[in-house]
Amino acid sequence: MDAVDATMEKLRAQCLSRGASGIQGLARFFRRMDRDGSRSLDAGELQQSLAELGLVLDTAEAQGVCRRWDRDGSGTLDLEEFLRALRPPMSQVREAVITAAFAKLDRSGDGVVTVDDLRRVYSGHAHPRVRSGEWTEEEVLQRFLDNFDSSEKDGQVTLAEFQDYYSGVSASVDTDEEFVAMMTSAWRL
Repeated sequence: MDAVDATMEKLRAQCLSRGASGIQGLARFFRRMDRDGSRSLDAGELQQSLAELGLVLDTAEAQGVCRRWDRDGSGTLDLEEFLRALRPPMSQVREAVITAAFAKLDRSGDGVVTVDDLRRVYSGHAHPRVRSGEWTEEEVLQRFLDNFDSSEKDGQVTLAEFQDYYSGVSASVDTDEEFVAMMTSAWRL
């Protein structure tokens, strides 16, 4: 294990010790710290941001982490890549149940889930905001789909985006059995 991997393990442990919202809370915090909307931080900003949360990295550790996820040579850390790497890896069991849930949603079988796919599986007519006339059924389905879509909402959710969403959820579930039970119940698998 190299120094950056060790640093990531240290950060992962610190985040997970905060419970279910550790890594998700870090993601929200980083988005607030990203004042210019670049979705990146330099080593100093990373170190300062983490320190405000009580997560301590020395200068060399922060620089190493930034270098590892500096995909474009700009000298900054890509936040989405970093947060994805910070999540614990998922087991094959978890990946399989996520794939099964995605397959249930992808009614057309084209590898992407759209509002049309959702409409074939779920109805939004009983949603309280639809019943009150505030939203249409289409809006309910789109908002539901947006939960899984990447930061650039295009109205289509790929398996990779679905897996990415559930890897964040997975980080807060202790055992494979609990995760599978949750997914089975949520998606009626």
